[in-house]
Amino acid sequence: MSSIPIASPDLGEEEQRRVAEVIEDGHVADGPLVRQFESEYAEYCGTDHAVATSNGTTALHTAFEALGIGEGDRVVTTPFSFIASANAIRFAGAEPVFVDVDPETYNLDPHAVEAVARERDVDAILAVHLYGLPAAMDHLREVADDHDLALVEDAAQAHGAEYGGQPVGSLGDAACFSFYPTKNMTTGEGGMITTDREDVAERAARFINHGRTETYEHAEVGHNFRMTSIAAAIGRAQLEKLPDNVEARRSNAATLTDAIEGVPSVTAPTEPAGREHAYHQYTVRCEDRDALRAHLDERGIGTGVYYPLPIHQQPAYADATASAPEAERAADEVLSLPVHQDLDEDDLRRMTDSIHTYNHD
Repeated sequence: MSSIPIASPDLGEEEQRRVAEVIEDGHVADGPLVRQFESEYAEYCGTDHAVATSNGTTALHTAFEALGIGEGDRVVTTPFSFIASANAIRFAGAEPVFVDVDPETYNLDPHAVEAVARERDVDAILAVHLYGLPAAMDHLREVADDHDLALVEDAAQAHGAEYGGQPVGSLGDAACFSFYPTKNMTTGEGGMITTDREDVAERAARFINHGRTETYEHAEVGHNFRMTSIAAAIGRAQLEKLPDNVEARRSNAATLTDAIEGVPSVTAPTEPAGREHAYHQYTVRCEDRDALRAHLDERGIGTGVYYPLPIHQQPAYADATASAPEAERAADEVLSLPVHQDLDEDDLRRMTDSIHTYNHD
């Protein structure tokens, strides 16, 4: 019996052809191909600007720098995400302020964010669209506007998601994407910042290129966070596939949800009205998560736990003070199942049958 992997990057002949063209051309570092990818990605997200970076973490770091978030500033964010979300805040010299998550969406609880914004001196909000489900952006935008806060989207897992009919990536002052191999589209390693603000785009483009304004003239101490033309070539091919791949993920998710609705011990992911989930992960909830995982593993079904230890409980954040019981409970109960575009009917049937079998074991 073959195993069903939790992720399956959709890389093929078209990506190979485009990479070969770059190698043949010899211009493999940053260059015109990266500018083309930026333009196409901005158009996809409905923004005026996009700045390509070396990965999603450097995109986040750069976005904070470009927005002027730094030493002494505080950024409200979730403790239930990959640690890079919080690390990027610290890279910029600011401090994360962790608030709890909504128990149904696993995203920032906007009421908790609002309470913190009223009670504490904070400067920005980092909203993570966890698993591909957009955060409550209307409410968060209102809080940001009321308290004069920058609003940044961590869209690392949300390529192709929508909120109120608008693409994720166009909902904040800046948004950041990752193109890691497990994401809905990949460049191997890579990232992207999208924004409608020209000042943010200009500062970001400078910061990722050693702070350079002209050749060998530098206005600030920046970094080398540039994307390569090889990565951009892969990204352009991947972007063309993205709508179909997201549609396949949504179809697979619907099949899984229909099956899981009859299993009382397992809770399917939610999709609130007005939000279109991109299903980077199809994440269920089960009080006996580890038993369900072992049951599926025995049947060759790959799973993942994202994330087993909230950021505020990580050793690297031992100095963090946060009350986040819902994030901690989610960390004990969530389990991600395969939902990628390469699943066929037999895979889906095997997965749903295995979940039903677990419920009756």
